[in-house]
Amino acid sequence: MSSHKRFVSFSGVDGAGKSTQIAALRSWVEAQGLRVKTITFWDNIACLTQVREGAGHKIFKGEKGVGSPEAPVNRRDKNVQSWPMTCVRFGLYTLDAFSTRRNVKRALAGDADFIIFDRYIYDQFANLKLRSPFVRAWVKMLMKIVPRPDISYVLDADPKAARARKPEYPLDFIYINRRAYLDLADILGGLTIISPGPVQQMQADVLRHAFRAMGFQETAKPGEPEVTLQRAS
Repeated sequence: MSSHKRFVSFSGVDGAGKSTQIAALRSWVEAQGLRVKTITFWDNIACLTQVREGAGHKIFKGEKGVGSPEAPVNRRDKNVQSWPMTCVRFGLYTLDAFSTRRNVKRALAGDADFIIFDRYIYDQFANLKLRSPFVRAWVKMLMKIVPRPDISYVLDADPKAARARKPEYPLDFIYINRRAYLDLADILGGLTIISPGPVQQMQADVLRHAFRAMGFQETAKPGEPEVTLQRAS
């Protein structure tokens, strides 16, 4: 295998199953004897997070915490879609883009062989009105300074199923948010959409793309539940 370091990102609506797929990919990569680092976008990259959280709670009267089927919450932050809020996001996401660039360079200079980003700048862009030509042009411009991962996973999900797993936002917003991720894939290209399905099938799809990026080739036919690997020559 090449000594070239790889980094991937996982994006998608809340409840799409990112944590599950990240854990599975990390376990597989570590089983290959490689050092893995996971970077969480909100905790390690996003700028002015306390201000952003405060706005959601104090200005928009959103509830705190992470929603679960046993304890749903009603957040008010990224689902606020007014144009004044969009203008604020332009400034915040510009800061996030430069922060992403710095953190990617720092991670690639570190001792990890494989870096996984739990959310990426794409998840910020998905909060914008991507049907606007101006917004689309702005996103393309900002992406010129953001490094592109070796694989940019976008986990697609049925909005009703996603909300059942993680009830934080109204269902109508989840439909809008899902559409935004698909629009973003059209705008930027190069995003790997993982179709919704059983957890194991999605895991197999995620791993197959990782196999190719890491210099492996699969010997099983597509669709088979088990995949035998061998090093690519």
